[in-house]
Amino acid sequence: MIGPLPLVFVIDDDESVRKSLKRLLRSADYNSELFGCASDYLARSPHSGPSCVIVDVRMPGLSGMDFQEALIQRRREEQLIFISGHGDIPMCARVMKNGAVDFLPKPFKSRELLGCVERALDRSTQQRRGTEERNSARRLLDLLTPREFEVMQLVIAGMLNKQIASELGTSEVTVKMHRGQVMHKMRAESVVELLRMAETISINPSGISTKSS
Repeated sequence: MIGPLPLVFVIDDDESVRKSLKRLLRSADYNSELFGCASDYLARSPHSGPSCVIVDVRMPGLSGMDFQEALIQRRREEQLIFISGHGDIPMCARVMKNGAVDFLPKPFKSRELLGCVERALDRSTQQRRGTEERNSARRLLDLLTPREFEVMQLVIAGMLNKQIASELGTSEVTVKMHRGQVMHKMRAESVVELLRMAETISINPSGISTKSS
């Protein structure tokens, strides 16, 4: 199934800049949406497909840096490309530390910006894939009984069935049954795959439960 198409957002209070960027993005076959201020963008529902935001640093109302902080506070993970005619090194360092894809001083070359957009959309795609994997693993984890969850933690800790049985005070046959249910419910074909899924959702193989988090 093909998901939502990539979308590039542009936030700049200068209409001529917005239009110019839209033409550039269209020339590279990118769909885009334009906003004159950051607050208008924040009022929009998040795009459900890969996306990035080209945002000016200095704007009336929320500045580009304020916008980045607002996204962080809301636990949103938009990929940001900052553009500015008034940037400096501390400003650049701050936004990059907070996860921006790049910081481009105006005027910038078209191919330079398009390269940033490509990297940002690639990062967004990978980010969404990781989120989907975590959500899928959590849904499967919720199918486990408390005892199956205990067995899973001990399995990914590298313990043998006999050791798990001793640890839990049960029989090896019962452990085998629970282990089989764990592999079936988690849709894992090997312990390595089960361990990878557990790491994806931060399940500690030492036996410390994070299932409720």
